[in-house]
Amino acid sequence: MKKWSVTIVAIILICIVGFLLSFFNNLSSDRTNQDEEEIAEDAIELTFWRNFGNQAENKAYEELVAAFEAAHPNIVINMQAIQFGDYELRLRTELAVGNHPDIMAIDSPNLALYVNAGYLLPLDPYMREVGIIDDIAEATLNGIRFQDEIYLAPIVESSIALFYNKHLFEEAGVPFPSEDPDQPMTWEEVLEIAQIITNPDEEVFGIDPAQGFGDGEAPAYFKMPLLWQFGASVLSPDGTTASGYLDSKEAIEALQFYQDLYHKHGVAAVELPSEPFESNKLAMTVLGSWQLKELQNNYPDFRLGEDFGVAPLPKAMYQVVPNGGWSFGLSSKTNYPDEAWVFIEYITSYEGMKKYAEYTGDIPPRYSVARDFPELNEYPRNIFVHQAQTYSKNRPVTPAYGVVSDAIKTLFEDVGIGGKDVEASAKEAVEKINTGLEEVQRP
Repeated sequence: MKKWSVTIVAIILICIVGFLLSFFNNLSSDRTNQDEEEIAEDAIELTFWRNFGNQAENKAYEELVAAFEAAHPNIVINMQAIQFGDYELRLRTELAVGNHPDIMAIDSPNLALYVNAGYLLPLDPYMREVGIIDDIAEATLNGIRFQDEIYLAPIVESSIALFYNKHLFEEAGVPFPSEDPDQPMTWEEVLEIAQIITNPDEEVFGIDPAQGFGDGEAPAYFKMPLLWQFGASVLSPDGTTASGYLDSKEAIEALQFYQDLYHKHGVAAVELPSEPFESNKLAMTVLGSWQLKELQNNYPDFRLGEDFGVAPLPKAMYQVVPNGGWSFGLSSKTNYPDEAWVFIEYITSYEGMKKYAEYTGDIPPRYSVARDFPELNEYPRNIFVHQAQTYSKNRPVTPAYGVVSDAIKTLFEDVGIGGKDVEASAKEAVEKINTGLEEVQRP
């Protein structure tokens, strides 16, 4: 009887202990869930809109957002990636109807349009406080500054260079160009080489001078430097007119040289064979810094050093390359400007930019980051970096930039594809741009 009594008591005690443990565990779990709910309720949600990039870019952003949220548990980033071709129109449409993301990615040439519409807060005070400005090249700063204030924080910089097909050079007995970023060929030297190599009967052409004839921003980005190299400008220094600039003697000379490549010398073709550079049908082409990785990924059998090389962008009177890339702006309508800046500061910081560059291979706009990447200081990436930091120029910062970009695209199509009179074509472009400038200047 005694043994059974002890057993029963033990069982009762075990049940009581089990009940108490279960009770306190449930209580602890309830408190944890409650704490998590309170944290979620107290967290600040920031909307971040950007363009949908390639696989490497998207992965970089995902990693940066995840790392930021881990370091800032009270801030949630609602990142929305919109297809590249739709991004600008979608962003402007949403802003116009009052749907403002807290943070938005902006292609730097479009800066003035957003500032002029009142959509952006200046970042000048924030950037000066943390000392970012001194780590960015002046040419890059000029592209993110409007009316003496900085409005964007850059994540990526860009440049273009001359890519040449080694097989075609060797077959023609032409020496390879210099790899020194301070020693580019002149456009006249490029023309001479192109004349030697061009063979229309075999569909072999010497040069694609500026990425053919595409859509979007590419025509302005790739073709505007030719005007600068000949000493021309698109707009007056104060950005109020194109008269006397895009139709100047220097601009006409640049446009005539470009047209002659197609219609007088026949070393460039409006319609090229499929994949001409990779299939030994095109001796020289102008490509962007980001296209090194694309060639590596898409054409693994067409190798740098073995099949093609890279040289600095050719020059005329001046050595000039384009710059500009995606940057981040702070919405004027955000309820959390300081918190939104914390996110922008994080992804454009030394560590954030380094991580982005590691994934994408793009040029970082900060000196310190570029300096600490060995591959950016070696051929061929050193060409792009050095050009961007030393010889680059940004496209005009004006609220009418959309009109400017379209006018440049049409102008080069008219003289390149259509073979139209360069002076008449330049005059038409000037009139189009001046009309656009007048519209944005009206009260």
